[in-house]
Amino acid sequence: MTFGEQPAYLRVAGDLRKKIVDGSLPPHTRLPSQARIREEYGVSDTVALEARKVLMAEGLVEGRSGSGTYVRERPVPRRVARSGYRPAGGATPFRQEQADATARGTWESSSEQAAAGSAIADRLGIQVGDRVMRTRYLFRDAGEPMMLSTSWEPLAVTGRTPVMLPEEGPLGGMGVVERMRAIDVIVDNVTEEVGARPGLAEELLALGGVPGHVVLVIQRTYYASGRPVETADVVVPADRYRASYHLPVR
Repeated sequence: MTFGEQPAYLRVAGDLRKKIVDGSLPPHTRLPSQARIREEYGVSDTVALEARKVLMAEGLVEGRSGSGTYVRERPVPRRVARSGYRPAGGATPFRQEQADATARGTWESSSEQAAAGSAIADRLGIQVGDRVMRTRYLFRDAGEPMMLSTSWEPLAVTGRTPVMLPEEGPLGGMGVVERMRAIDVIVDNVTEEVGARPGLAEELLALGGVPGHVVLVIQRTYYASGRPVETADVVVPADRYRASYHLPVR
């Protein structure tokens, strides 16, 4: 193989991908069999199999037990809006995430105390083993699972206060900024880092994805006078959602 030349399985996968994208192989169409791929492209069974694996890993096709491999329906990506939006009259975490007061959102959550591991301790500027409140969320839009979030707050900040549990008490569900303000901690900065990776099995199970699907991971941290007071990982399916940022001009 000369420098820059693609392996045969990638060339085959690329041609089949083009047919899927341009509609020559529309959704729910059965992908050509391994024997057909071998014959049409003049490749070995191994190359044909690897090409199919590439398309499955990209989420373009799916296997159906006893039936074959079919082109998947490709959803039109929807926005997950990111901003400093706060609706008047109270704010739910879902609506804060969506920056839309009409979001048809519901969520499930659970909180528990935990010891900070090295990664979370570094993000929160605390010691490994320090106690944090960890809260896990599953957000739904019109009943469809669309986002996971796990947040960590140092109990050195919120412990033994009315806002120790993010979803309980008088300010339950009001979001980080409002809850921290209630204990005289003024949030004045937030950072977000966006990355992508293959979804973990438990994430894809909760979000309705299939193995190999890619997820967007938004790593968010709130600060008060330079001190991190909350950090979170927000996970959304990359094939169904796009992170859309609304940044004010100062």
